[in-house]
Amino acid sequence: MKQIAAFFDIDGTIYREGLITEVFKKLVSYELIDGSKWYNDVRPAFLSWDKRIGDYDTYLLKMVDIYVEAAQDIHEDQIAYIAKKVIEQKGDRVYTFSRERIKWHQENQHKVIAISGSPIELVKEMSEKYGMDDYKGTIYEKTKDGKYNGKVVPMWDAASKKKAILEMVERYGIDLGASYAYGDTAGDFIMLKMVGHPFAINPTKELLTKIKEDEALKQKITIIVERKDVTYRLNIESLDLL
Repeated sequence: MKQIAAFFDIDGTIYREGLITEVFKKLVSYELIDGSKWYNDVRPAFLSWDKRIGDYDTYLLKMVDIYVEAAQDIHEDQIAYIAKKVIEQKGDRVYTFSRERIKWHQENQHKVIAISGSPIELVKEMSEKYGMDDYKGTIYEKTKDGKYNGKVVPMWDAASKKKAILEMVERYGIDLGASYAYGDTAGDFIMLKMVGHPFAINPTKELLTKIKEDEALKQKITIIVERKDVTYRLNIESLDLL
C-alpha cells in the first residue's frame, strides 16, 4: 500500500499569524537590524492588513522583501537561535482545528509534512515541536562563512510547493489521491488541487475566488473558518464573496 500524507502550510494555517514577523521583531529587539525597517517599511503594510484595508498577501510579501534585505550579513547561528526562541515562546499560538488534525493524522500513521513559505529555520523548529515527519521551507542562502547573502530559494509560491510535494511523493511513496493538504492563501492553491482531501483554513479572498472558479476543486474542498472558540465548516457553493 502507498503512504497517505498530510501537507500543512504553517503561516495562517497552523500558526495564527506569520512566523517571519516574529523573527523580524526579535532581530530588532536584539539590535541586529535597525528598528526603522519595521516602522517605516513593514508596519504600514501590516496595519493596512490589520485594519482590513489591504490584503494579507501584500503584507506578507512586503515582510519577505524587507527580511531578505535586513538579514544580509547576519550569521546563521544567530537566526537559528532566534528561530528556536520564537517557537519556544510563540509556537502554541495555533488554530485548534489544525492542531487536532495534526494529531489525528499522526494517530492514523499518516506522514505529516510542513510545506511553508517561512524561513526553513522556523519551519524546522515548528516541525519538531509538533512531531512532523518532514518539512520544506524558504531557504535564505549563505556565504561560506555562514552569513546570509540576500539570495532566496522561495517556498511560498505555487510552483515551489508543487515541486516540494512531488519530491515528498518520490521520497515516501505517497498516494496523493488518498492524501490531505491544508492551506490558506493563493500560494497553496496548487497544493490543494494535488490531493484527494484538500482543506482551506481561514482562506484569503484570493484563494476562495480561485477555488470557486475551479470546478474540480470545488467538488472536494473543505472550507474551515475558526473564530474565537468556534470552528465553522462552510459550503463553497453558498459563499458570497463581498
